[in-house]
Amino acid sequence: MKPTVHDIAKIAGVSLATVDRVLNDRPGVRAVTRSKVEEVIASLGYVRDLAAANLAKGRTYSFTFILPANDNSFMIGLHEEVRGAIARSSAERTDIRIVDVPPFDPEALVAALDKVLAEKPAGVAFVAIDAPDVRAAAGRLREAGIPIVTLVSDLPDSPRDHYAGIDNIAAGRTAGSLMGRFLSDPLTGGQVRYVTVLAGSMLVRDHRERLEGFSTVIHDNYPDIRILPVLEGRDDPALAETTIYDALRRHPDMAGIYSLGAGNRGLIRAVQKAGTPRRPVVIAHELTASTRAALMDGVIDAVLNQDAGHEVRSAIRVLKAKADGLPVIAAQERIRIDIFLKDNLP
Repeated sequence: MKPTVHDIAKIAGVSLATVDRVLNDRPGVRAVTRSKVEEVIASLGYVRDLAAANLAKGRTYSFTFILPANDNSFMIGLHEEVRGAIARSSAERTDIRIVDVPPFDPEALVAALDKVLAEKPAGVAFVAIDAPDVRAAAGRLREAGIPIVTLVSDLPDSPRDHYAGIDNIAAGRTAGSLMGRFLSDPLTGGQVRYVTVLAGSMLVRDHRERLEGFSTVIHDNYPDIRILPVLEGRDDPALAETTIYDALRRHPDMAGIYSLGAGNRGLIRAVQKAGTPRRPVVIAHELTASTRAALMDGVIDAVLNQDAGHEVRSAIRVLKAKADGLPVIAAQERIRIDIFLKDNLP
């Protein structure tokens, strides 16, 4: 049977209130009494159930989500999921707030992280930008004892506690396999086909990892496919539209497009108005209203999706577990990659 606070009080010869003060490191206990209680705690091997203690005290967990504020459907959906968590705050004993930062702006993200550090919340979740200053800012948070979860894009060489997002190399490899199979045609006789890649920014690790996975599969398995230089659309629909439309005018025989970031509303418009002799195969990320419609219309061939709601719920569970000193259940927090075609839309 596990030792209890009653056992500690009885053996140490003190009140339950004194034991509680020692366990919570509160004043009002003489040094000799504190030392005696601590010796009993050690001899019994007592391990405090922080989760139960927090529940008994009615603790509210203050969490901050730092999210990029830009006009792309996935990030808009991520914001909505966090706002949904805010609406559940009373039931889940959380106090969540959102801090918006400009997308792909390391300096703005660092400033937001440092401001949050001064406020000392119970945990922080943010969409990471892979930059030394961001890594250093994350280190300052952890030195202050604030748990960190990275969302969507990871910062693996930092002291973050958990990453809530898909395996982006695997996602890129999946896109590469789909592209290669869609473009496989024994009648072409080894004809070279060109594919362009639309990214948001190579500053973020998720986009670099998706490109790595995609390029590796194409290089290793589909030697007749050539990948053109990466185009960056900043996850902005207007810029993505201009960028892809210009690329299709320069390469009217473009065989495929892999959109590994966001800004897909602009990509869709560009493909529709380009009027190329043969429509390119298009593979994109995130099932939104616009990509769903484009799948139905045959403008997009496949969509790789991650569940933003699962990522937000996972981040909150992990931050709570870290605050309570509990282990993270890895299987529960694994974010899967879903593949949607026109034929299996939910």
